[in-house]
Amino acid sequence: METIDHSVDLLWQRFKENGDREARDRLVLQYSPLVKYVAGRVRSGLPSSVDQNDLVSDGVIGLMDAIDKFDPARGLQFQTYAVSRIRGAIVDGLRASDWVPRSVREKIRDIDAAQARLERSLGRPPKDPEVAAELGISVEELRAMYSQTAHTSVVSFEGATLGDEDTPRAAVDLPDGDDDIPAGFLAAVRELPERDQIVVALYYWDRLTLAEIGQVLGVTESRVSQLHSRATMTLRRKLLDAAG
Repeated sequence: METIDHSVDLLWQRFKENGDREARDRLVLQYSPLVKYVAGRVRSGLPSSVDQNDLVSDGVIGLMDAIDKFDPARGLQFQTYAVSRIRGAIVDGLRASDWVPRSVREKIRDIDAAQARLERSLGRPPKDPEVAAELGISVEELRAMYSQTAHTSVVSFEGATLGDEDTPRAAVDLPDGDDDIPAGFLAAVRELPERDQIVVALYYWDRLTLAEIGQVLGVTESRVSQLHSRATMTLRRKLLDAAG
């Protein structure tokens, strides 16, 4: 009986050259752990009302799309390519469900506008007391607003970084090497306040959870959530501005 070689390279060859549907199905199974990983990462920043199974279902659609469109001849790493497709499909599913209340969207717009005005006048990212003063509220109220809008950062930030092309304009799920990280993203991160830079680095580079980052910084998980929300709002605005 003939021994069948199920190596990943052969599966890619069979699918891309012959349209072998069995090979495609095997590739989906081969890379399915990516869906669970990305869905878990996205889920950690969402309210409990969002169903993990829905995220996984949307992510599988993204994975299949990535397999169909990936060109091994380009020399790219499939995992990096697939993660952006999977995450994009999950975000599209979240947008379609429209789970973010209008009041939260209005708070995001107000904070965004205040941060942008202050950054233009100050020539640097504003501090919380400055943003609070611009909005006519207390620092405690501002941080409560950050906490309330933290769950939207996954969708809003992805919307700023994922485009319609085959590769992201600035990858949120960052690769391991700096050579693969778009310069625009790094430049935007470097303009953040130092503590926000640390949160971004620990979350996107080192893959720590918000609770683990809190342990590193010696603050509560709630405070880390506020810092993460503030950082992603600023990065989203900078990336959108850079994209024109």
